[in-house]
Amino acid sequence: MVTSSWIYDAIIYTYALSLLFYFSDVMDVNRRAKRIGTGLLVLVWVSETIFLITRIIRHQSGEMFSSFEFMFMFAWLLITVSLVINRFFQIEFIVFIVNLIGFVLLLINMLNDPTAPSSMGEWEMLRNLLVFHVGLAACGFAAFTLSAVYAGMYLFLHYRLKKRKWSDAVRRLPSLDRIERASYIASTIGIPLFLLSLSVAISAVWLGNRSELLLDFKVWFTVLVIVMYGSHLLWRRAFPGMQLAYFNLVCYAIMLLNYGLNSISTFHRWMGV
Repeated sequence: MVTSSWIYDAIIYTYALSLLFYFSDVMDVNRRAKRIGTGLLVLVWVSETIFLITRIIRHQSGEMFSSFEFMFMFAWLLITVSLVINRFFQIEFIVFIVNLIGFVLLLINMLNDPTAPSSMGEWEMLRNLLVFHVGLAACGFAAFTLSAVYAGMYLFLHYRLKKRKWSDAVRRLPSLDRIERASYIASTIGIPLFLLSLSVAISAVWLGNRSELLLDFKVWFTVLVIVMYGSHLLWRRAFPGMQLAYFNLVCYAIMLLNYGLNSISTFHRWMGV
């Protein structure tokens, strides 16, 4: 639970899930993933619409809109625009970026709620956000680990086939194409998870009035990891499978280094992890 409102939590979790499916379609045309992502996005839009109308009707203040409703309406407009773009222009990358911004706005807007119960203090909400950040990062780490395992398997099988060294292990392994595809899918899952994790972390820093932590090397090292894995996916059709497998393992080694730097990161000392 991130906030004290289960509806707001449901919107955030559904929004994050829709972004995962959308990213899958952005990187490699996947109509099934797009349909699921669009369905979840429509569900988010309906939930946001109901939540916003309810808040306006029940508003306690003399003002028509508080800063919370204004920011929430802005996030609602972003998702509305993205659905229009998705319906009429079919530009999936723009839809993903617009909704990533909308997702971050919803996270940042949580502490602007003047009607939030006092039982959940600011630090408790920030801590919940950081737990959400760690959970997303762990899932992304697991996906990248699986991708690296498949990359190593690809190199092993390629070497054995090239040298014509047959064994029961080689015969039981799937084909090179299937291994490469599985590695690609795992990386495609890992990147949006890391992007969402980074977005949640940045939101927590912003809400905690610790914007100086955005200059921490750990933040930029994480951005480097995401860029490298993104390059790995974009170059998939331009380079042979062997080179991609080696590059995948290099990306994973850098990610392990990134994880090892947590102990000397100012940001992670602030998080307490």
